[in-house]
Amino acid sequence: MGAIIIIVRGYVDVTAGQNGHGNRFVNVITQGIQRITMQNNPYAAPQTASIQSSVEVNKVLRNTYMLLSMTLAFSAVTASIAMAMNMGHGMGLVFTLISFGLLFVVHKTADSSKGIIAIFAFTGLLGASIGPLLNHYLSLPGGSMIVMQSLGMTAVAFLSLSAYAISSKKDFSYMGGFLMVGLIVAIVASVVNIFLGIPVLSLAISGAVVMIMCGFILFDTSRIINGGETNYIRATVSLYLNIYNLFISLLHITGALSNDD
Repeated sequence: MGAIIIIVRGYVDVTAGQNGHGNRFVNVITQGIQRITMQNNPYAAPQTASIQSSVEVNKVLRNTYMLLSMTLAFSAVTASIAMAMNMGHGMGLVFTLISFGLLFVVHKTADSSKGIIAIFAFTGLLGASIGPLLNHYLSLPGGSMIVMQSLGMTAVAFLSLSAYAISSKKDFSYMGGFLMVGLIVAIVASVVNIFLGIPVLSLAISGAVVMIMCGFILFDTSRIINGGETNYIRATVSLYLNIYNLFISLLHITGALSNDD
């Protein structure tokens, strides 16, 4: 499933302009860098334009984080339901594949109210899809600590990187090419390791995905605050997948290190 999530992430990046052994197939390729040119009219008031632009950016940012928090909470609910039902890994994979199809619907309806329904369906299915994976880790000695540590590290990484991108207002669009290449390599390596089943390679891929997702958090947040992404639904999908992949990768690494102990 992890690889599929990486592919999903890649689709999002193209249109917007994980990790365990059998769970590494869905999210990452490139983020289309869309720049909005501020004003070419020499007679327009630059100060007014700047204020209007700032208001619009703040609105998109506020709506994005509000929707992101709601979709993450909804994913937590669906994951809990899947865990309580003791859903199998096969059904988790099915949900992941269905969510991949729903991603097309999300992007097609992102400019209408239907996009809200689509994104909740998408994130709800992805949340449910990791229910079996969470049950697996929770069944391990110290499993609760593994999951909580992974959640904590994910939260700290996301909040810290987002805060830095927002406060610095730096343009991280230059990272797009590097992230794209890294994502493609991670996808190829994930697919290859499905057949090879090398634990060390799996761990290395998880580490690489962690770094790539951290880069995408900076990249996607930068696009919002610099006017490159003006649709809060698409922005939410991008950030959601960053967090999702980051959590799954950290879960894999933490679980592997705990087992070594």
